[in-house]
Amino acid sequence: MQQHGLNLSADIGLVAGVDEVGRGPLAGPVVAAAVILDPSRPIAGLTDSKKLTERRREALYEEIQAKALAWAIGRAEVGEIDRINILQASLLAMSRAVEGLEPAPQHALVDGNKIPTLPCSAEAIIKGDLTEPCISAASILAKVTRDREMVEMDSRYPGYGLASHKGYPSKQHLLALEELGVSQIHRRSFAPVKKLLEQSE
Repeated sequence: MQQHGLNLSADIGLVAGVDEVGRGPLAGPVVAAAVILDPSRPIAGLTDSKKLTERRREALYEEIQAKALAWAIGRAEVGEIDRINILQASLLAMSRAVEGLEPAPQHALVDGNKIPTLPCSAEAIIKGDLTEPCISAASILAKVTRDREMVEMDSRYPGYGLASHKGYPSKQHLLALEELGVSQIHRRSFAPVKKLLEQSE
């Protein structure tokens, strides 16, 4: 029988939720988070980060960091994404997040259908960010961390609109790419970017 969340039997011990954000964008890193919640300090309103307003995500981000037993961020940079592909980079970012947890978990609940290489037992849960509070917490930390970074990148790489679309392939972003060319933070292995590079050769 498959059991989830902090209801796992006592011998499993600490359970971490793991999620990543940023598989779809044309620019920037993929960012993952791992969170071990404290059952004695519940956090209300945890759900998939995409279903929350930016303001609510920001508030929960602070609360999760204050109340969790442990949390950590992992990432894979643009160069790694281009070298090993986005799926492998996402798994690598999640591995790095879990490895950053102190104390270390005995078990991990991973959003999605694939399990990264981890130093503990793990299970993958499709749409886990909707059903497992620890995964929801991880999705919120990962999204806020990445969104803030893309806002910062917008001032370093102006004109692409990174602060608004966060690197995703919006119409505005694609037009800006054609006008401004490919920047250092664009993923060269992604089709729209790759096509532009081939055209400019």
